[in-house]
Amino acid sequence: MTTSSESVHKVNFATPRSFKTALKSDLKETFFPDDPFRQFENEPPSGRLKKAVQYFVPVFEWLPKYSLRLFKYDLLAGITIASLAIPQGISYAKLANIPPIIGLYSSFVPPLIYAAFGSSKHLAVGTVAACSLLIAATIEEKVSANDNPTLYLHLVFTATLVAGLFQAALGFLRLGILIDFLSHSTITGFMGGTAVLICLQQLKGFFGVKHFTTKTDVVSVLRAVFSHRNEWRWESAVVGIIFLVFLQFTKYVKQKRPRLFWVSAIAPMVTVIIGCLFAYFVHAEKHGIQIVGDLKKGINPLSIKDLNFDPKYISAPIKAGLITAIVALAEGIAISRSFAIMKNEQIDGNKEMVAFGLMNIVGSFTSCYLTTGPFSKTAVNFNAGCKTQMANVVMAICMMLTLLFLAPLFSYTPLVALSAIIMSAMFGLVDYQKIHHLFETDKFDFCICMVAFIGVAFISMDIGIMLSVGLAILRALLYVARPATCKLGNIPNSTLYRDVEQYPEATAEPGILVLKLGSPIYFANSTYIRERWF
Repeated sequence: MTTSSESVHKVNFATPRSFKTALKSDLKETFFPDDPFRQFENEPPSGRLKKAVQYFVPVFEWLPKYSLRLFKYDLLAGITIASLAIPQGISYAKLANIPPIIGLYSSFVPPLIYAAFGSSKHLAVGTVAACSLLIAATIEEKVSANDNPTLYLHLVFTATLVAGLFQAALGFLRLGILIDFLSHSTITGFMGGTAVLICLQQLKGFFGVKHFTTKTDVVSVLRAVFSHRNEWRWESAVVGIIFLVFLQFTKYVKQKRPRLFWVSAIAPMVTVIIGCLFAYFVHAEKHGIQIVGDLKKGINPLSIKDLNFDPKYISAPIKAGLITAIVALAEGIAISRSFAIMKNEQIDGNKEMVAFGLMNIVGSFTSCYLTTGPFSKTAVNFNAGCKTQMANVVMAICMMLTLLFLAPLFSYTPLVALSAIIMSAMFGLVDYQKIHHLFETDKFDFCICMVAFIGVAFISMDIGIMLSVGLAILRALLYVARPATCKLGNIPNSTLYRDVEQYPEATAEPGILVLKLGSPIYFANSTYIRERWF
């Protein structure tokens, strides 16, 4: 029986799903939340094929709509980032302890692959300092770059292949969720610690030190610098300081006059050119200023035959490849998404992983080492007004012409000039404002950042990043195991229920406990909830 003021509502219960159906639904929600094949529905077979090709190879989507008007912008942007790619390529190859020409090769083939498969219009492909140092630190645990440079280089190519295969696999299997565990706090601390390490390592070039350590912690680097004071050359230090002051001045000009961004963009190239002329005319080597040395002109030779899978050494390239793959993905995808947001565009993280993977796989076959999307080069590309991925093609063509005709001219580049370029680039990677912001807003995030920073700087790069990621995962587990909970009460004369601590006038229902939980109840937090409230 029901009174006239009451009403009966029928509730429909869905038919219980089978285990197979539930598992399929959960997997789809986890790995295919965007449902990439939805756009192919209600299309004829020919239309499905066309859209499938455009989806998996984005160049077929934007190239048919390309125009000369867009090319004008991409041409300027491509030439601008090429002028930055030459000194960066030589500098970061030096950081990875491989021949400088490999750094130039790495800005020729990979950008072409990314232009075909990448989804970001603004990302500029190239080598990065952090991954260069990571590769060197990891592979030198097995093989010395000085004692056996050929084997060392072959292991670098192998590490690049491992990184590419891992990145492509993550993209094809749509496991971008793994990259999400690299929090912004971890990346900030990792980049800061790496920047400090790299800056200190450049003291070798500044002082002209010939003997150095293969370790990457601050204490070992400083010990190596000061224990070889007998090798210091004041001439090299003076030249390095002059170049560094010049580079920092151009950054100051860019900050004061954003429209003059190109002054800072071409500064590394100007430094290299002036350094080459200086070294050639004053015979710098006779005054203790070391130069790059022989750079042979020519297009990338194939290196597929140089890949080394010897069980004696394979652990080093596998370790280097997996770690740098994750770091490169996190950095490249974060950067491409950041610049896409400025244009109100979307970036498909899984497509980016496939593109990064393919360009590193092909790169390992063509004498290139690990590449991703560097922040400095991408920022220059964006500010130069690039419109499509064609800017990477223009850069690649400029690098091809450099390799064919101009490479030997850069053989006179002073190593101290490269050290100044690297140092100047690293100063911007220590994000003091972000670290301070983390301290002010979230102490746990600040701790995660500091663990990465201190671990990278004083222990090792791989241990530092693993400790930080472990702490971030621990924090996530704590949120689940100790969810935020509050007791709710009824606001008088309403149907609203609010936290009784925030709303003192809210009254609890007699005999009923109403809780608001910040996480679903399951085995990890059920005991906590029972002990906390019952």
